[in-house]
Amino acid sequence: MEDAGNKAFGILFRYISGDNTARSKVAMTAPVKQERSREKIAMTAPVGQERVQEKWAVSFMMPASYTLETLPVPENPNVRLRQVPARRLAAVCYSGTWSEKNYLKHKQALQEWMDGQGLKAGGTPVWARYNPPFMPWFLRRNEILIPLAEEKIPGRAN
Repeated sequence: MEDAGNKAFGILFRYISGDNTARSKVAMTAPVKQERSREKIAMTAPVGQERVQEKWAVSFMMPASYTLETLPVPENPNVRLRQVPARRLAAVCYSGTWSEKNYLKHKQALQEWMDGQGLKAGGTPVWARYNPPFMPWFLRRNEILIPLAEEKIPGRAN
């Protein structure tokens, strides 16, 4: 899990650094800025990671001002662009290291909370990380996000 995140982060970082057919750069900091023949775009947080067919898919979120049609096309075939539809998620936020042990501990706590609320999972959990690798572990913001099943949520008007 941790190795997948580290390996994929480098591939995705190269994509936003210009490893795409337009040689466009997607800046990891704001503001959005345009230059002659090079385009810089602010990347939004978090970096997401979720299990897909016994492997891990790692994703960067792109600014809402882009569509699938306007994002630069990746050169690396392992980088895929996709639009994720809006959905309801149960979430738990925590600080600490990016370890599988922390992920599993907080995922279990979230699943127990969901059970107590009568909420059913409607997809695989997503591990969301909001900070760069050089951020001290105790200042890092992490989340576990679990998509909710498409059904009426107790106590809410849907």
